[in-house]
Amino acid sequence: MAKKQAAESDEVRLKKKISQKLPNHANPEADAAMRSLRKRLKREQRRRRASALRRKHAGGNTPAEAAAPAAG
Repeated sequence: MAKKQAAESDEVRLKKKISQKLPNHANPEADAAMRSLRKRLKREQRRRRASALRRKHAGGNTPAEAAAPAAG
């Protein structure tokens, strides 16, 4: 039995939290909670990008002839 995915990803949830808390702060850079949320968001983005890159590399290279059929 596979794990069920959440309705929204962690990345979307973190973006929502950040956007809700940002207007209420006079100095968001000094707030440890905001910094923590931003760090978690960046970590999720790195994971997503690394995963996409792994999938791309795992696909292998296709020969040039197969990738672009001849025009004539």
